[in-house]
Amino acid sequence: MASKRNGRGHNAKGRRIGEGQYVALPHFTLRHEAWRQLSGNAIKVYLELHSRFNGANNGKLSLSLNQGARLLHIGKSTVQRALQELETKGFIVKTRQGQWYGRMATEWRLTSKPYNGHVPTNDWQKWRTSEQPKNNPRSRSGLYPNSDGTASVPKNENMSRISTRQR
Repeated sequence: MASKRNGRGHNAKGRRIGEGQYVALPHFTLRHEAWRQLSGNAIKVYLELHSRFNGANNGKLSLSLNQGARLLHIGKSTVQRALQELETKGFIVKTRQGQWYGRMATEWRLTSKPYNGHVPTNDWQKWRTSEQPKNNPRSRSGLYPNSDGTASVPKNENMSRISTRQR
């Protein structure tokens, strides 16, 4: 067996030479609704952050907006929106706010990796598509929530829908 391990292309521990680190994406992550709802840019930013994880630096992962824009060929505001999306859906958590004047990027923690001796929190597993943004009380259907838990369409909005259809 040892001859096969130490054969061409493998080191003394049996690992392939030249492969380096990789980013593992478990099937249960890829099949979760939170992952499937991520935008393409958010996935790019997540993979870039994840590629900076070396097994011991979770919570100190940083990606400046300039770095993200340059490396991923997207705009700085797109990088910022992607980071916000990843944070909202629970894939990353901010551990230290960056400073413009100190030229220090925000530091992040991957919730899918151990942090300070604690097991991964996997906050993304708690995310559901039914969650609505906190600053927007309207649902996607245009209904307003009532105090009793039901929903209704405002009268003037309902009337405008009818009048535009009749024209």
